[in-house]
Amino acid sequence: MAAANSLSLTSAFLPRHGFHGPSHNQNVQLSTQKKQFARKAGSGTITAKFELQPPPYPMDALEPHMSSRTFEFHWGKHHRAYVDNLNKQIDGTELDGKTLEDIILITYNKGSPLPAFNNAAQAWNHQFFWESMKPNGGGEPSGELLELINRDFGSYDTFVKEFKAAAATQFGSGWAWLAYKPEDKKLTLVKTPNAENPLVLGYTALLTIDVWEHAYYLDFQNRRPDYISIFMEKLVSWEAVSSRLKTATA
Repeated sequence: MAAANSLSLTSAFLPRHGFHGPSHNQNVQLSTQKKQFARKAGSGTITAKFELQPPPYPMDALEPHMSSRTFEFHWGKHHRAYVDNLNKQIDGTELDGKTLEDIILITYNKGSPLPAFNNAAQAWNHQFFWESMKPNGGGEPSGELLELINRDFGSYDTFVKEFKAAAATQFGSGWAWLAYKPEDKKLTLVKTPNAENPLVLGYTALLTIDVWEHAYYLDFQNRRPDYISIFMEKLVSWEAVSSRLKTATA
């Protein structure tokens, strides 16, 4: 019987600080979640399993603005289910071993999503969302990010107003995004239904807010506008957004 081999490959949307202090890995890239590679016993095939990544801060670090109870359900149940279901869907298929981004683009199928799309995109969206926030976040951005916001939206206040409107008016479940359009070299706001994200539009995602009800109902009940305001004023990590913009414009 062939001996089992394993190799962990950790990659991230941003430099990761995790639960146990800073990491020495400061690479900034949009890539897959961590994947565990293992050779099946008695088989010559290599399979790839996506693993659920923790948020880059303790579960209670965003209180009182986002409760640890919300994290227990949102990350511990919803996000976990997307990752687990994706692994089941791609096991033994031509998608097995591909990056998460590749799976999203392939299964989007030019707007006619294949079965694995929702779980793949939701796994990606949620990791991106966790890393869009930080303890003691909010305030205003600075540097190149603020310059581009002022250029493309007229002012920071106008951007905030339009971002909040996009998030509040996304009917039903979905997301609101700040994205970068490489072909125009401009920032843009996008709202997407269900699991869709800027990747399928050819844009680079910079910031997102999850407006599925499970993202906020335990803390805000049906007050989505209050959740959106708290997100912008207390939770956004502008450092994360600036890092993503730097990568997008390099």
